[in-house]
Amino acid sequence: MKAIILAAGYGTRFNRDLQNDTSGDFQHLCGIPKPLLPVGNKALISHWMAAIEKINSIDAVYVITNDLYYVEFEDWAKDFHLVKLLNDGTRSNEERLGAINCLQLAITQFNINDHVLVLGGDTLFYEDFSLSDVLAQFTELQSADCDGSLVLAYVCKDEETAKFGILEIDEKFQVITFKEKPSPTETTSRKACPCFYIYSKNTIPLIANFLQEKQNSPLEEKDAPGNFLCWVHSRTPVFVHHVSGRFDVGNLPSYIDCAKYFQKHGDAK
Repeated sequence: MKAIILAAGYGTRFNRDLQNDTSGDFQHLCGIPKPLLPVGNKALISHWMAAIEKINSIDAVYVITNDLYYVEFEDWAKDFHLVKLLNDGTRSNEERLGAINCLQLAITQFNINDHVLVLGGDTLFYEDFSLSDVLAQFTELQSADCDGSLVLAYVCKDEETAKFGILEIDEKFQVITFKEKPSPTETTSRKACPCFYIYSKNTIPLIANFLQEKQNSPLEEKDAPGNFLCWVHSRTPVFVHHVSGRFDVGNLPSYIDCAKYFQKHGDAK
């Protein structure tokens, strides 16, 4: 299995919050890409590497970033022998390729023909999350259906559905519908889907098909990684593994919450 960490964003909301913060407590974070922000005793993305390095089945980690932050990631990657970096060549949010284009770029550049764990570089889960448990469920799923993929879900509040991609599932925990940021009245589900997907190697070629179909569509349709999940679940089976919650570091308040949590609870797993 390969892991791809999406880390090519520009943190526009986070940086805007830093510029507007009058406390002065967070000025030292200016210019740091979100995956490299300090969380507890290490960078956010390093929590993922600590977990991944314990998993024998993951033999490579591809981190895709942009040209603006590439040097910072080069310095970070020196400590991790599994990591290979990929520069998407962009230097501003306006130039960004979009997450799904970045995913395909990594697949093409490194000629990936394997199961792929896709991670958002600004996401962490609560302390009870276990990467090994998720991978064990994927292995069990593969033994029953080699086309099956696995995604995560956690229960969000009613008022939060409009912030997230929401999954509707059947009694077998298979995804039957994906709704992007629905109102609470548009769905009875409260299963929010974070950027953590394990796609089977049989599913990986479909990413290129999706991008071909969307080649003339607005960037927004190729940006949010959930858009591919929305498209693919009706073409190949996708199942859900439930977790208790996550941190999505999109702005300064969410970063503060995440940092405080891991300062108290220690490393992610």
